[in-house]
Amino acid sequence: MFSFFSKIPAISTTELKKIINDKDKLFVDVRTKAEYKSNGLRQFKNMPLGSDYSKLPMNKEIVVICQSGMRSKAACKQMKKLGLNVTNVRGGMNAY
Repeated sequence: MFSFFSKIPAISTTELKKIINDKDKLFVDVRTKAEYKSNGLRQFKNMPLGSDYSKLPMNKEIVVICQSGMRSKAACKQMKKLGLNVTNVRGGMNAY
């Protein structure tokens, strides 16, 4: 049976660099607007932690990043509860 508490898939920043222009994926940065403005990646949509993730597409893999990987992991858990297909970026922008 499918569990909401199953592990969140994660990729390294090296793997992210290989897929960052993949149009079949949606890239979401969950840092604050200020953090995103100061060093955000243009491929990422800024949706700070606590945003309404229910409008995100169900049919795309959503790759989530933050500064260190902690907020993105929390956001991934929220998104997974909504039934979304999520992948966390380990180490976040610190590792990028």
